Amino acid sequence: MVEIQRVSKSFKKSVNDGTSEVRALSDVNLSIRANEFLSIIGPSGCGKTTLLKIIDGLIPFDGGQILIDGKKVTAPGPDRAVVFQTFALLPWRTVLANVEFSLELRQVPKEQRIATARDHLRNVGLADFENHYPHELSGGMQQRAGLARALAVNPTILLMDEPFGSVDAQTRQLLQEELLELWQRERKTVIFVTHSMDEAVYLSDRVAVMTPRPGRVAEILEVPLPRPRSAEEVRRDPRFAELTNYIWHSLKKGMENGR
Repeated sequence: MVEIQRVSKSFKKSVNDGTSEVRALSDVNLSIRANEFLSIIGPSGCGKTTLLKIIDGLIPFDGGQILIDGKKVTAPGPDRAVVFQTFALLPWRTVLANVEFSLELRQVPKEQRIATARDHLRNVGLADFENHYPHELSGGMQQRAGLARALAVNPTILLMDEPFGSVDAQTRQLLQEELLELWQRERKTVIFVTHSMDEAVYLSDRVAVMTPRPGRVAEILEVPLPRPRSAEEVRRDPRFAELTNYIWHSLKKGMENGR
């Protein structure tokens, strides 16, 4: 379980006559259950990515605490892995070597890391592309490689920062379906940042809606759609339209109140 308790974060911003403080997050409270798929949605600049980086231990925060299974988060750990919107693949390494990279950092023996990397490339449909370089892959394939690299270290928590935001609509839907299949099989705890209301509802067990900056959790919505899910069935379900419309009106109201 991930417990976010009264977390706040400010940044210093340079201005003409010195610096000013930008409050990104204020008193954020959120609990994520083990093996849950939770999406975080909110307006641009509300601190979604900042919160994800704090959970991963990449940046410090000003107040509050993050607990994972009762232990305070103070730095990155092997229980967490991040998938970014930008593919972040190393261009001089093959696909296989990219997936191996995080295992190399953990000093996993070569034969073991190659076998592990190949297993995960197979799981994301890239078994035939292990010797290709990133520039030889489509955007969707590059994102699959990034996902395989994150899963290769066997994290219990997968942090995903708008991972499908830079691919076309058709590829995005295919990647969503593949991610659900992987999640159903792996049962990781997934914390998924997105701007898309459709995506949040389709993928998630719950959706956390954030306010405009300084970001706080305005409400947490249960997604009452059965699993396993198919995109066609979900989008025909009237509850899907009701919930996406509700989220839109909630975000719109928050932005209007924040003006």
